[in-house]
Amino acid sequence: MLSPRKPRSRKVQKGRQRGQVQSFQFVFGRYALQVTRAGQISARLLETCRRTLSRTFQRRGKIVLRVFPDIPVSKKPSEVRMGKGKGSLDHWVVNVQAGQILFEFDGVSEAVAAKAAEAVRHKMGLPVQFITRSSL
Repeated sequence: MLSPRKPRSRKVQKGRQRGQVQSFQFVFGRYALQVTRAGQISARLLETCRRTLSRTFQRRGKIVLRVFPDIPVSKKPSEVRMGKGKGSLDHWVVNVQAGQILFEFDGVSEAVAAKAAEAVRHKMGLPVQFITRSSL
């Protein structure tokens, strides 16, 4: 799974998950998955979505991940009383804003790309939409 090699700090505060991307651009491919609401996405979910795209493309095409999970989330063990400090590191997440592009892909037909986007949409915890370079 994805995680930073050298994180700046082991534990961070939660912060805010709101806002909207001012402008987004295609960098790598002809098709993309775009988040329509702000929120957090875990590294495990990103890997699941990447594998779903790869499986739907039948190992053809190119998939580029445009976000990286760099925020640590801590968790205390179950049945532990309050207090005694912050819990240990549990997993990594990425904060995404509305309008941010998660994945870009190319090398497959638009029908296959739309089918893959629909498969990912069912797994994703946030609403996403399939966009093409020509639709902008």
